[in-house]
Amino acid sequence: MNRLSREKQIEVVKALVEGNSINATVRMAGVAKNTILKLLVELGEACQSYHDANVRNVTSKRVQCDEIWNFVAKKDRACTMEERSMTGIGSTWTWVAIDADSKLVLSYLVGGRDGEYAYAFMQDVADRLANRVQLTTDAHGVYLQAVRESFGEAIDYAMLIKKYGKGQDGPETRYSPAICTGIEKKPKIGNPNYDEISTSLIERQNLTMRMSMRRFTRLTNGYSKKIENLEAAVALHYMFYNYIRVHQTLGTTPAVSAGLTDKVWSFEDLISMFESFQFERKIAAPKKKKANR
Repeated sequence: MNRLSREKQIEVVKALVEGNSINATVRMAGVAKNTILKLLVELGEACQSYHDANVRNVTSKRVQCDEIWNFVAKKDRACTMEERSMTGIGSTWTWVAIDADSKLVLSYLVGGRDGEYAYAFMQDVADRLANRVQLTTDAHGVYLQAVRESFGEAIDYAMLIKKYGKGQDGPETRYSPAICTGIEKKPKIGNPNYDEISTSLIERQNLTMRMSMRRFTRLTNGYSKKIENLEAAVALHYMFYNYIRVHQTLGTTPAVSAGLTDKVWSFEDLISMFESFQFERKIAAPKKKKANR
């Protein structure tokens, strides 16, 4: 990124985090597509590294988790039998955990939807918390074992099960979700407060995610062509969400609300973090030996 000025990097990042596609950002910023993709991947790696190191020992009361679908390269029906068994092509799921009070996104993971990913995700959530919490998920079957293996009995865990009725027929309702006809709250581990069993906040976060990343917008051709680009976009989105974007109901950022930082970050702060990450990685990289002549 030596050829791209700090001001131009900020312009590109601002366009990406506000839901613009790569091609739209190319037109808006006047920067080559490959340059934007390279910046996205490298910046996403820096954001992921910063999140992993600094979103730790979070004091929380209530945590909600969910997983959101999109696809990489092609939809499942277009995949070969071999591709369907591969992670990174076809249906892809992003697991997200949010603190219900500070609105901080504690953890995120891009990949499959099976028990292996559920365990990796829940173990990461457990590692970032400083105390016992009440946890709510949907009824996805792999959650229970993953929560039990990651937290043991040191958690108050419940599932919220939604019941859906048949939607109306007709072209105007083709893309509308099924009608929710009721919910059922099921305590699973510990003693969760029945009134606080909810997934409303994480579902609202899913909406923010779809609106803020073109890769998650349905019925477009803005989907990710490589899973590495999707992972980078998710990492950048949550860095922006946690540290820069002021939450309307909080009046500050989730990171400030959770006590992880004492100020609302600017985009200049984000790029400074990125530059520090690149410098540290360059210092840590082994030096290549010169060939004998």
